[in-house]
Amino acid sequence: MIRKLTSFSTRHRWMTVVLWTVLGTALTFVGGAMMYDVTDSQAGDFLPKKYDSAVALRIAEEDFGTKPDANALTVLVARDDGGRLTPADQRHITGTAADLGRERVVGPKPEPLMKDHSQTPRVSPGAVAPDKSFRLLTVSLDGNPNDPGLQKVYKEFRDHAKGAFAKEDLRVGFTGGIASTVDDVDAEETTGKVGSALTMGLIVLLNVLVFRSVAAAIVPLIAVALIGGVASGAVVGAAKLFGIELDASTPSLISVVLLGIGIDYFLFLMFRFREQLRNRPDQDAREAAAETTGRVGSAITSAALTIVAAFATLGLASFGQFRVLGPAIAISVLVMLLASLTLMPALLAVFGRGMFWPARAWKKEHTGGVAARLGHAVSSRPLRYALASLVLLGALGAGAVGIKMSYDQQGTHETAAVRTAEQISRSLPAGVSDPHSVYVRSTDGTAIKASALGDMTRSLGKAEGVGEVGKPVLNKDRTAARVDLFLSVKSDTQKARDLVSGPVRETAARTAPEGTKAYVTGTAAVFADIATAVEKDLRLVFPVAALLIAVILFLLLRSLLAPVVLMIAVGLGFLATLGASTLLFQHGLDRPGVSFTLPLVLFLFVVALGTDYNILITDRIREEMEKPVTARHAVAEAVRHTAPAIATAGVVLAGSFASLAASPATQEIGFATGLGIILSSLVLSLVLVPALAAVLGRGLWWPRRSRRTPQHHDHSMNHQQHYSADHQQQYAAAPAHFGRHAQHAQHEKQGRI
Repeated sequence: MIRKLTSFSTRHRWMTVVLWTVLGTALTFVGGAMMYDVTDSQAGDFLPKKYDSAVALRIAEEDFGTKPDANALTVLVARDDGGRLTPADQRHITGTAADLGRERVVGPKPEPLMKDHSQTPRVSPGAVAPDKSFRLLTVSLDGNPNDPGLQKVYKEFRDHAKGAFAKEDLRVGFTGGIASTVDDVDAEETTGKVGSALTMGLIVLLNVLVFRSVAAAIVPLIAVALIGGVASGAVVGAAKLFGIELDASTPSLISVVLLGIGIDYFLFLMFRFREQLRNRPDQDAREAAAETTGRVGSAITSAALTIVAAFATLGLASFGQFRVLGPAIAISVLVMLLASLTLMPALLAVFGRGMFWPARAWKKEHTGGVAARLGHAVSSRPLRYALASLVLLGALGAGAVGIKMSYDQQGTHETAAVRTAEQISRSLPAGVSDPHSVYVRSTDGTAIKASALGDMTRSLGKAEGVGEVGKPVLNKDRTAARVDLFLSVKSDTQKARDLVSGPVRETAARTAPEGTKAYVTGTAAVFADIATAVEKDLRLVFPVAALLIAVILFLLLRSLLAPVVLMIAVGLGFLATLGASTLLFQHGLDRPGVSFTLPLVLFLFVVALGTDYNILITDRIREEMEKPVTARHAVAEAVRHTAPAIATAGVVLAGSFASLAASPATQEIGFATGLGIILSSLVLSLVLVPALAAVLGRGLWWPRRSRRTPQHHDHSMNHQQHYSADHQQQYAAAPAHFGRHAQHAQHEKQGRI
């Protein structure tokens, strides 16, 4: 199937390239225009319905007609001179707020397929500071706060509000909701652009250094950009078709994953294509591209399917953000796999030997170099290198002892929104800009009396962590009630989550009127429930994903022992990466713990993506062991041929993920995934796995036995003679070094090792 697909794409190479170009251009536009229509930034919307905060959100929507708004922002109004607000100031604030609530904010003209976010904001009066130093207003806008169109509408409103209040010698500050989102986006704009530029520069620089060719550096980037556009459109289309809402972080994660694995797969093909052209200089480029992809295609397919399988297991998660992320990335990787078997070989067939122009050195095989020395060192002293790798991984993995999960927002920028929130918290409860609510619903359909809520209100006011409690509000038929409260600590901290999930919920449940049940919601309550859901999901997803990856490895390698070796290797890589991240962030930077999403993200990305490199080296080791050479000789040859591709691809993929570290919100994920990919490619795939293969020899493929046809045997013997002749001068140059390798080879032939 793979060979038929690649043969068709190389025969019709121009048609294949044109088709992907048209699809990429069209779907890039569609995906970009409609992506924000299928994303949701409200974490509470992804919680299973059974959780306490999720029930409260449903009561708010069903009985009160309100839904928590991610765009609701708090506006602080104060005098320019810092003095107390006078009665006249209060009247001006009330009047100006009313005017702002009547004026329509007109946004920029929308692009085709994009929404017009022009709207009239909802403005409501809020609390006044005890010392009369400021007054608060609450403003709400409709739309996705991550949508650039809505962000521009907010900026128009912000600038208009500043001008309106300035006429009365009043100043304003904005915090919470879309205000915080926009400030963070503006703060990260420069670092984001620099990070993207450095990643692209790294890819181009590495490819130029490795291939000495401009085409080899630029063509993969253009191809991956086209494929990414197709994947983006496919994900948006699937979300629209099935009515699925994606998490706001999904588009950026898809971009990073596709850039990394896309360049990886193209590099695997280019290295093998170059080797094919060197070994058969008279072969037509189209035939060489088809044969190359036919050989590497199975390894690439298996590598891609491990990623798909790993992320598909997220469909079993109860937390919606995980459950929708899995299919989105799986679809994207499947698109990349299809392109790897069609577009990439077609491009190789189109460019042919011109892909490596103007370099000429590649036409002659170099038997020396770093890769050859590494292969010889690992194969001649496998136990030493295996133990050294295990010690390194074990030392890093030990850092995971005592790991804690943190749900706090780490490394926030010092923005205007943050400074405004701090000013508010100095005079009012810290949670005033992010209130929580207790919803009470009748369990038997009887009406709730306002007087019956008095005991609950008084008890909540005395509960630990509660700074202020509002008056109860009943719905129209009096079957539900709402009691708003402000926490005395910031809502996005672990302390707030502990208070809400403990004293606040206990007090609400204990003092709820007879015949009713109380539910608490708000930022802290939602994330407390998310913590519980994630903990359960981790216990389910890890083993299922590991089992699926093991099955794929078994089908590829047709061995029982080899998949076990690879799974143990990637498992050690995962623990080492998690341990190193814990040492740095939890202990080194003295944070409460590592991000709660880090273990799952690491497991999926490091294990699934890291397995790519193990599959490539193992597949080449098996190919070399099919020849009539010693097992250690086969390992040395496999490392010599694949080390450049794996090392380059690993650095590129690590660089892609490391770009996430430029943002404080994704700093941990960027560092950890980058380190994990480096360990997977340079330590596991080039040292540990080859060393174990050299120790186990052909027993690695147990219970499978090697079968060789006479033709294959003759070809392999000729290859070995050719190899020995090419290396004769090298052996002479270093007789002691290479003599030990020859002695090991002779011993293995005699069955002594």
